[in-house]
Amino acid sequence: MVVRVIADPRKNRRVAMVAATGALTMLGLGYASVPLYRLFCQVTGYGGTTQRADALTASGVKIAGKAITVRFDANVAQTLPWEFKPEQIKQDLRLGERKIATYRARNLSGRTITGTAMFNVSPEQAGKYFNKIQCFCFTEQKLLAGADVRMPVIYYVDPAILDDPSAKNIEEITLSYTFTETAESAAAALEKPIALSMEKPLDPARVRR
Repeated sequence: MVVRVIADPRKNRRVAMVAATGALTMLGLGYASVPLYRLFCQVTGYGGTTQRADALTASGVKIAGKAITVRFDANVAQTLPWEFKPEQIKQDLRLGERKIATYRARNLSGRTITGTAMFNVSPEQAGKYFNKIQCFCFTEQKLLAGADVRMPVIYYVDPAILDDPSAKNIEEITLSYTFTETAESAAAALEKPIALSMEKPLDPARVRR
């Protein structure tokens, strides 16, 4: 005896709707997780993420007696034809004291390139107390072909670090940047040769008189 099972179309539709809703929810969570993760890192200093402070907040920070050393590191992605380096190896400062450090970037290519700087500090637990008031990393940087620019960063280390058992004994912090080309800039570089090839003049020999 053969038993035929007749599928209920309404039940199938419900299953499909549940599956689609689940997929959309996961997709939405994927997009939302990026800014949430970024916010988490900024608040906690996770992964050596530095903090951002305005001039008014910085002016109210009291300078402590303890000194600390900040070292500077610079890197570029392999695909980015820039020269990028700090103009000082290290700076000594007291906790709460504001300092200005400068980096230099030069575009070694024959085209305009826009880059963005990723950053962190080490040891990682210092990120929560490393505050930047002004930094080239806050915005994208556009360099014309052959351009050479100096880029400042104004910063201080919050004296609150002394109240953190896991960070109070830190004597040296390394501030590191890595420049990469933005997706828009890289895409423009790929599109340009195509546009130029479409604009090639006609061969006079092929033009009928």
